[in-house]
Order: sequence, then C-alpha cells, then structure tokens
Amino acid sequence: MNVEALADKIVKAFPELELNRNEILQKLKLLIYEFRVPEDEAVRTIKAWIAREHGKIKPEAPLVKIGELSEGYAWVTIEVKVVKIWNPSNESIAQAGLIGDETGIIKFVTWAKAEKPLVEEGKCYRFENVVVHRWRDQFQINVTRTSKIVEIDKDIQVKENTVRFVAVLTKILSNSGLIKRCPECKRVIKQDLCPVHGKVQGIDDLRLKVVFDDGRNTYDAILNEDAIKSLTGIDLQKAVEIAKEQLDRNAVLKLLRENVLCKYYEVEGVKVGRFVLVKSIRRC
Repeated sequence: MNVEALADKIVKAFPELELNRNEILQKLKLLIYEFRVPEDEAVRTIKAWIAREHGKIKPEAPLVKIGELSEGYAWVTIEVKVVKIWNPSNESIAQAGLIGDETGIIKFVTWAKAEKPLVEEGKCYRFENVVVHRWRDQFQINVTRTSKIVEIDKDIQVKENTVRFVAVLTKILSNSGLIKRCPECKRVIKQDLCPVHGKVQGIDDLRLKVVFDDGRNTYDAILNEDAIKSLTGIDLQKAVEIAKEQLDRNAVLKLLRENVLCKYYEVEGVKVGRFVLVKSIRRC
C-alpha cells in the first residue's frame, strides 16, 4: 500500500478528530523512507502518537501479561512489580525504569505531561491504558495522559531475567558515544530529526552499545552513563566538555573505545529483548 493510502487509512480511523492529513503523510514518509520502518509499524506508531496527543480518546486496553505483548496490541493494561527505577534523563520524563511479572520484564516511561503518580521499587501496580511501543525489536510501555496507575495489594513474582558473565568486550555498535535523543520520545536522532516528532532540539545522552564474547556465547549489551563512568571516569558532563574542546562529538567515542575495547569484564544485567541492560560492570 502506498503512503497516500496509508495516510487516508489513518485519518479514517479517527473520524471524530480533525486531523491534518498532510502532517500525517509527512510523518509516514519520514518513518518509511528515511528510517526504513515497516509500513504496519509506521501506522501503529502514528496512531499511538495521535491517541497520545488527543487525550479524549479511550482506547481498548485488554489485561495482558508482559510475555503476551505482540504487534497486535497498541494499548494494554498490565499488573506488574516495579523492578528498577532510573533517574529521568530530562525534564520531559517524570519516571522511567523496569517493570515485570511472572512472564518477563519490560521498560516503562511515564511522561511528565501525563501527570501520573510516581511508582516505587518493589511495589505492585496496575498500569491501565498504557501504550505499547516497539522500537528496534524491543517493546516498551509508555504512560500517557489517558493512562492510570493504581497500587495493588498483590505480590507479583517477577521472572528472573538477570544474567551474569565474564567476557571480552569485542565490539562497539553504531549509535554509541555522545548521542542525541528526541526530547519527546527519547529516540536516538541525527541532525535533530526525529522520525515521529520531526525537527526537534535534541538532548545529549551518553551510552555504549557493545558486544561481549565469552568464547561460547555473545551478548549484545547497553552501558548507560553510570556504567560508562564506573569504567572510564567519563560522565555526560565530561563527554560534552570533550566534544566542545575537540570540536568533534566523535572524539568522545574514540576515547571510550580506547578505554574499554578488548578487555575482560565481569558483567551483571537484565535481559530485555536482544540486549542486556548492564546494572554493574567491573574490569577483571
């Protein structure tokens, strides 16, 4: 189906709204042609964006388990335990972290403009009408204005997804180092261009996407700012200073590569999708 027909399909799905067809068309072209997102996923992404922007929409949100999440869901209700809370990367995020049930663990993000109550590690909650978002083979739950978070009196047992290994860091993947993210959806962006929100003022972040090899298995992993600082002493502020001094953002990645590549590490993290989100790491 061509993008013109896809745009018409999206507009028809929201007859109660006066949507800007041209804006939808431009977002479709950006997702499909520039970012190579499959058509079905592009349509779901834009529908979720429209629903998020128009808080009066009340989508169907069935109660499901994390392990049951699939491409067929746009909005769901889940009952989970909070596994880990992260410090928000910027003011547009009220809270982010990992939640889980007996079938798996998933990342969640609560947007500041959603004005929802904050959750606490170790407690159980019912997340109602939350958006299922898929990006690069990983599912994520987004809490928006139409969502509801309620603490529940349950002791949900979370599936153990913790992995530990000793391995060599053999490769650093693309989109590593001093990167920029969209301030709205947190996607990694280039030239301040987001596939969903268009031209934005990107915000800085520091991360490494790497590959570990223990001789038997390989592990794709993500090191956040804290993990990088523990290994190299370089945090986000220092990385920005390096980029300014060198007049080159790639100078940060070059320095990190020199510090971490081809060395043995003891790693512990949480397996989410194809990646291990590193919780602790030390050089052997």
